[in-house]
Amino acid sequence: MDQGYELRITEGKGEGMFACKDFQRGQLVMKGKIEKELKKSTPHSSQIGRNRHVLHAGLISKVNHSCNPNCGIGVNETGAHDFVAFRDIRAGEELTFDYAMRNYSVDHFPPKCMCGVPHCRGRITGWKSLPERTQKAYEGFVAPYLLEI
Repeated sequence: MDQGYELRITEGKGEGMFACKDFQRGQLVMKGKIEKELKKSTPHSSQIGRNRHVLHAGLISKVNHSCNPNCGIGVNETGAHDFVAFRDIRAGEELTFDYAMRNYSVDHFPPKCMCGVPHCRGRITGWKSLPERTQKAYEGFVAPYLLEI
């Protein structure tokens, strides 16, 4: 079954996920499934609550960060993160999300962001460090617990 995405090599970033078909804003792109709960945050973990971190199964962890993402976060019936199209996505585009859409703080990445978009923040940050205008723009596409912290 065609899932609509595939793993490819990205220029300068290692592996990444790419769309194999078009997605419309709000459409499910990747369905998340929790593999295991962790005792603390790691570079590939997802924060699913104030003090809860998990590893997702499958290729979810291969979706790279961007300060101008095309995917956002949705929470499914299992509590796992789904990736939902934040804007229309064309086949061939790299699937990206802002790590701040799921993590209150981010501590595991180099000081310089490598997303390469024109309006890059310069570093990967968590929700708590996002400008208010960015938080507002992400409304409806972030993990709900971030709004409660």
